[in-house]
Amino acid sequence: MRLVWPAALGLLVIVGVAWLLARRRAPRPGALPISGSAWVARVPQVRRWLRRYRALRVATAVTLVAAAVSAAVLASRPVEREVRVERLGSRDIVLCLDVSGSMTPFDSAIVETFARLVDSFAGERIALSVFNSTSRTVFPLTDDYTLALEELDEASGALAFDYESFDYEDADQVAEFERLLTFLAGTEGVPDQSSLIGDGLAACALQFDEQATDRSRSIILATDNYVSGEPLYTLAQAVELVDGRDVSLVGLFGGEVDLRGGPQESEYREEVLAVDGLYFTADDPAAIEGIVADVQSQQAVDLDAAPEVVDTDRPKPWFGILAVAVVALVLLQWRLRS
Repeated sequence: MRLVWPAALGLLVIVGVAWLLARRRAPRPGALPISGSAWVARVPQVRRWLRRYRALRVATAVTLVAAAVSAAVLASRPVEREVRVERLGSRDIVLCLDVSGSMTPFDSAIVETFARLVDSFAGERIALSVFNSTSRTVFPLTDDYTLALEELDEASGALAFDYESFDYEDADQVAEFERLLTFLAGTEGVPDQSSLIGDGLAACALQFDEQATDRSRSIILATDNYVSGEPLYTLAQAVELVDGRDVSLVGLFGGEVDLRGGPQESEYREEVLAVDGLYFTADDPAAIEGIVADVQSQQAVDLDAAPEVVDTDRPKPWFGILAVAVVALVLLQWRLRS
């Protein structure tokens, strides 16, 4: 424990000692000796009263000292000082989510998978980008996991909307539909086109804020690779862009079960594996463990941060001692006066 203002403690102690000495030596006004009163001190009842009185005076003095010391320590502000030298994690992960119509039935569950991934991170920076014909950054690279989990929870709730049971006359469902539209705002910027996978992946590759860096970087792409339009980047070109920027790629296939093994899924798997990426189906129970193990196995360089001195007030137990001492003084004074 350290004292922020130690001079306050010394000053209060000096004042307290001076007050006690002055009070002890000060003559009582109007006090006169009484002749022939010595026998009174030998009366048993008087002797018991004197012993009790002296005990109360001693207890009062001890309690007063305890209260004074506690008050002095509190006035000097006791703190616990800690010097923190945090090491910043040097891994960046961008969560890249296809929110086109064909992915709607799977997106909510995939976002929940993203949230479980975040729970396993410690120091990594993460971002979430969603795309259809255009991309929107839900949140940029950050190590604020509270913010990230709040945004992922909102995304999961919005994407859980059930189109098939939508009733325009149901106010609650209309509100949920508007919530979904709000989340998807900015992802349908190109008319008559959707699910531009290559463009979405290329946009995710641009989320990383440093090009020349020792930080390891990963993209986790969730899509069914069903393209409906004319993208600027094909999937192969976008994967090449990602690989050229030294970004590792993890692919999650989120399409229907009967599409597995089809041309879209096969192309997706082959492109990811061609750059030594990881590939899973979104419902694979081994996906989370595999992704976390891959992220943790990447070379990571800890970045030193400036030392930070943190003072935390530690009034306990002095505040409690002072409170008890004040109550005890009141009771002792009442007994002395009675």
